Amino acid sequence: MKILNFGSLNIDYVYQVDHFVREGETISSDSLEIFCGGKGLNQSLALSKSGAKVWHAGAVGAQDGAILIQELEQFGVDTGNIKRLKNKTGHAIIQKNQEGQNGILLYGGANQEITRDQVDEVLSEFGEGDFLILQNEINEVGYIMEQAYGKGMRIILNPSPMDRKIWTYPLPYVEFFILNEIEAGDICQKSGSGRELLDQLAEKFPKAKVLLTLGQDGSLYKDGQQVFEQKIYPVHVVDTTGAGDTFTGYFIGGLSLGESPEQALDHAAKAASIAVSRAGAAPSIPGRDEVMRSY
Repeated sequence: MKILNFGSLNIDYVYQVDHFVREGETISSDSLEIFCGGKGLNQSLALSKSGAKVWHAGAVGAQDGAILIQELEQFGVDTGNIKRLKNKTGHAIIQKNQEGQNGILLYGGANQEITRDQVDEVLSEFGEGDFLILQNEINEVGYIMEQAYGKGMRIILNPSPMDRKIWTYPLPYVEFFILNEIEAGDICQKSGSGRELLDQLAEKFPKAKVLLTLGQDGSLYKDGQQVFEQKIYPVHVVDTTGAGDTFTGYFIGGLSLGESPEQALDHAAKAASIAVSRAGAAPSIPGRDEVMRSY
């Protein structure tokens, strides 16, 4: 079984601020840090650091994207399916406040230049039973899902950022939904507690497994009639950017390595707690040895 992450690659510009900028307001930042990022890159790094072998497909700018490819290769991710295009690499402008919470503005760049020819070329290397991980930061997600499903691949969708494009995707093809409360409420078009949203998602997509993250309240995982609850490991929060991607990568990585859902959830929670105690997204992701030694 192979793991393909067809996902975004961004350069993150992180501004430390006293509070998030409001409409009509101009504020000064205390600092600027630049990191490798993008939900796709972060999840591939987390997968690789969890011990799984992962192939990453996507696109970067020819002039400014080399650093992202180098970051992935440094940690063992296969980058042979990343295209270098004339457009600029995608980037994110991230405001980080004193509590470590963040607000993010995305520019798609090369992430929005995926072609169907590239999709067909990439998927020709994968087949039945292979995992496909998708987020919502690249274009042609619906086409990727259709072609992968036809090949018998197992589709994992993290519908973030949530927007109207989600409704155009063949969501019944998804085997694993990994999402937070806001995204779950948007997909269900209902509000409710974590358990209520979990049940609503399971009713809407009865063949899918659902992993619902609840911030400080941990996470819930539902597979058929089985429901598992995972608590967080409290730490001093420095930066929450990339915590969800770390959680996703370690959970799927753990399953691919033969862990039970309970084991994979626990290791994912530990990895995410370590990640939020550090600055940056990609740099904060711990390796498996550190996770196994923690707590």
